[in-house]
Amino acid sequence: MIGWLRPQERVDERELERGLRALTIDGACSQVMGALTGGAFLVSFALLLGAPNVVIGVLAAVGPLTQLLQLPATVLVERTRARKALVVLAAAASRVFWLPVIALPWLVPEEDRVAVLVTCLVLYFGLGTISGCAWTSWVRDLVPERVMGSYFGRRMAISTAVGAAVTLLGAFVIEHGEAALGRSRLELHALLVGVGAAAGFVGVTFLTRIPEPRMAPTPHPSLLTLLSEPLRDRAYRQVLLFLGTWGFATQLAAPFFAVYMLRRLDLELSWVLGLSVLSQVVNVLSLRLWGRLGDAFGDKPVLGVAGPLLVVSTILWPFTTMPERWWLTVPLIVVIHVLAGMSTAGVVLCAGNLALKAAPQGKATAYLATNAVVGGLAATLAPLIGGVLADRLAGQELVLALRWAEAATGAVQLELPAFNLRGLDFIFVASFVLGVYALHLRAAIREEGERERESHVVEELYSEVRKAVRHVSNVAGVRQLYSFPFARLIAGQPPRGPAATPTFTRPDD
Repeated sequence: MIGWLRPQERVDERELERGLRALTIDGACSQVMGALTGGAFLVSFALLLGAPNVVIGVLAAVGPLTQLLQLPATVLVERTRARKALVVLAAAASRVFWLPVIALPWLVPEEDRVAVLVTCLVLYFGLGTISGCAWTSWVRDLVPERVMGSYFGRRMAISTAVGAAVTLLGAFVIEHGEAALGRSRLELHALLVGVGAAAGFVGVTFLTRIPEPRMAPTPHPSLLTLLSEPLRDRAYRQVLLFLGTWGFATQLAAPFFAVYMLRRLDLELSWVLGLSVLSQVVNVLSLRLWGRLGDAFGDKPVLGVAGPLLVVSTILWPFTTMPERWWLTVPLIVVIHVLAGMSTAGVVLCAGNLALKAAPQGKATAYLATNAVVGGLAATLAPLIGGVLADRLAGQELVLALRWAEAATGAVQLELPAFNLRGLDFIFVASFVLGVYALHLRAAIREEGERERESHVVEELYSEVRKAVRHVSNVAGVRQLYSFPFARLIAGQPPRGPAATPTFTRPDD
């Protein structure tokens, strides 16, 4: 094996610091690639290629579906014990498959373009899954647990900020590139995919600079034995049940937000991307706080605060139409993206950390692979089901209205639509209901002192909001409102001192 791909017996502090910097840069490069090849850009690209809702659901399901490759990838990691080599080689190979996507507008017949796009995404995500399986185990052993929350919070903040800037630049290119460059929107999308792929290859070069601690020696069990151990662990089963249900709930609706804005609300792509950037900016501003709270109080309490905010942002979508666009449409969309950006930062960071910390040291590969498979199955089925239901319910409508009519003649004098569901609105409501159920399952995950720490999370979060309002508001009543200690309504008077470092509790089977 090439020397710079080999594991090391020991990683000193200087190497660790240099490796964490390279890991951060790789995260930024991956975010650039993801921003230009996924999200609203990918949805818009697919719609320009003529993809229906079902295909949009398939595009969202491809990535999670390939998580099934975690099963053979886990064995590959355990057998080769060369995680860095697997990450670098598989990541580089996967990003090659963006090259055919770049050529779609020029070299591929129109009737074959959607099929080629889906095929390339399957290959990209498939090889990426092998890389991701080795990466999670590698990072679990590399990043010290005492700083895991704060480090990944900072890494995600930097990556998200870079992604937001690139998204704005991409939106500018799409909106003005037709006139300035003489290219169609389809061709401009393909060119942006090329920029994203180039950033992905740059990220691979930084992966080669990160040291890999040698894996602890373990026996080579069979695949069945390797993957059954996490399922026999009752504590980890509770984590899997929560994360799987949560993944299904969120992915049932998330792939269709951009479709809803582009088609139902008839917004320009620049608006959609601008709102995405707003959400990312809020995400960046929130990550440091969530990371600090996660390190101080534990990931489960933070999820108990961030999770409800995310499900609330989902149920607000149907109210953006009554039944068509109305004067509150834009304000509601802004509120939705602010809430989603803030809450997603806490959910993604702490859900990932919860799975990492619950995986025993030295057995992270099998545990995290099982988590990825469970989450992948949930996130595969959700958008596929969502896409089918969206097309089936496209012509259906449920209306609740307040009607003032003359009793004698029945003539309607005034009618106010109180609630209206149509098409994708049903998907958003279902996602909300499942999200509430997933948060109920979170209660089965046990951490010491969790009730006390959750009240601390609420108090600390509210304290940050209170500080912001004090700086920007000159209205005394508003300042007094945000000075009220709402956290005490939850759990009496929580102690003011710092909470103890959280530990993951494993109940006996």
